[in-house]
Amino acid sequence: MRGHSRRYWRQTALAYLFILPAALILLVFHILPMFLSLGVSFLDWNLISRPEWVGLRNYTNAFANPEFRHALWMTVYYVGTSVPLTLALALALAVAFQSRLRGTGLYRTAYFIPYVTAANAAAIVWFYIFYPQSGGLLNEALHAIHLPRLQWLEDPRWAMPAVVIYSLWKYVGYDAVIYLAGLQNIPREYYEAAAMDGATGWTAFRYITWPLVSPTTYFLLIISIISSFQVFSPVYIMTPDGGPLKSTTVVVYYLYQQAFNYFDFGYASALAYILFVVLFVLTLVQRRLVGKRVIYE
Repeated sequence: MRGHSRRYWRQTALAYLFILPAALILLVFHILPMFLSLGVSFLDWNLISRPEWVGLRNYTNAFANPEFRHALWMTVYYVGTSVPLTLALALALAVAFQSRLRGTGLYRTAYFIPYVTAANAAAIVWFYIFYPQSGGLLNEALHAIHLPRLQWLEDPRWAMPAVVIYSLWKYVGYDAVIYLAGLQNIPREYYEAAAMDGATGWTAFRYITWPLVSPTTYFLLIISIISSFQVFSPVYIMTPDGGPLKSTTVVVYYLYQQAFNYFDFGYASALAYILFVVLFVLTLVQRRLVGKRVIYE
């Protein structure tokens, strides 16, 4: 420490000075609220009256509440349908993008644009696409090919599939770009050797592409499950009040209702930490079960 020159200390101080604004933002808007919300989860508090310490009651009430269990089940249903479909379509698109057909660059851009589109704006557009009455773009397209119009956002059977379709449109392009980066790292010699041995396209995909792209699949699976458990914008905009018969009431939307409709911030904070624990456990399970099957070249 004594051997450092004044120039070293000036450069170090300048470096910390540049880091300071980002560190303050992280501290004030992320770290402190995280610990404060943990404390609030043990209170009965509406931000106006005096808080009352209730201990673990908010957590026990959550698991005893059938509405929360329903919201958790609808979240699992959304994750279990949207994540596998998104990954499968993204991989198929990435394989298609890897080909040297004309216009693939344009298609890559077109499929990636939805990901960088504002979620709220995109959800509003899709609300009018799924609009169940006459004038809804999708229903008019169905009617044009002599298929019955569907009550997409007003029927409990179709409300959540509509949200899933929106999510596919929104995230397939991003996952496809990540998959494409993984595909481009696979040495071409493997495919040439397989072709010399008479391997068909499906055989090469099964024994070369799919195993060697497993690190990318592992990465996308983890981040997709985490983000899907936190779905909110399309539910809030496309299906107000949680959809017909609460068919699209997911955990984050249920949390939002408890906090900003009923002002039960203690209960809402407990829900947030329950969701955190669920995601933490799921990530550990994926690391244990899926991580062992990842093939690193």
